[in-house]
Amino acid sequence: MFDLSTRMLLRLEGAALFLAAVSAYAWTGQSWWLFAALLLAPDIGMAAYLAGPKIGARGYNLVHTTVVPWGMGIAGLAWQAPLAVAVALIWLAHIGLDRALGYGLKEPTGFKDTHLGRIGG
Repeated sequence: MFDLSTRMLLRLEGAALFLAAVSAYAWTGQSWWLFAALLLAPDIGMAAYLAGPKIGARGYNLVHTTVVPWGMGIAGLAWQAPLAVAVALIWLAHIGLDRALGYGLKEPTGFKDTHLGRIGG
């Protein structure tokens, strides 16, 4: 029988989020230049690691959880703000891609320690 580990299931979930967000973005008709320009923007959260691993993990995790972009997307739909929807979808695509590649939410012990396991370990 085919057995998927928890880590693999979470990575597949990330890939599904990435594909869904990119597909929804394509449906919006927004500029692919905007998509390319903002896809890596959430990684600015890594700058919090300059203050140490504990604060770094908090800063990184703040911009790598789906709660804020989901809220932004829902608000953008409710208020008919297509740019907010587009940014939210780009943000969700980034998070999904990170998860698919094995970059999970960070633990305060160090950048390589994530909820998906140790990066490179």
